[in-house]
Amino acid sequence: MSLMRWRPTRDIASIREEMNRLFDNFFSGFPERGKSLLEGEWAPSLDVAETDEEVIVTAELPGIKQEEVDITIADNVLTLKGEKKEEKEEKKKNYHRIERTYGSFQRSISLPTGVQADKAKAIYKDGILNITVPKVEEAKPKQIKIDVE
Repeated sequence: MSLMRWRPTRDIASIREEMNRLFDNFFSGFPERGKSLLEGEWAPSLDVAETDEEVIVTAELPGIKQEEVDITIADNVLTLKGEKKEEKEEKKKNYHRIERTYGSFQRSISLPTGVQADKAKAIYKDGILNITVPKVEEAKPKQIKIDVE
């Protein structure tokens, strides 16, 4: 009979990872990768960064024309909507697996207070959408000089 050594730290870490994955999938509001392939749903990946001057949102939108993307900002919520369309259906090919997804998408993210939505700019190049939203003057950090006496 062989004895198994119990390693509580490793076992607890494994359980924690499983629980994190379960909660991430449940609360994300976006389809899982496998589900999206079956149902034709997808959501573009986003990066959100903030500097002292602005908020920058970068979205990956491969295969989408800029005319097919709608960007709105309302109540400090930035929303991207669009649709990735399949160009043509070819009857001669016998597909065994299709991993490219098509269909509509919508992503919404909350922006911090103190942004100027009316001065937002968007640049689309090579399937990458960059949205820059400047901050209002009051929202920018102020440096206070200390005088020494």
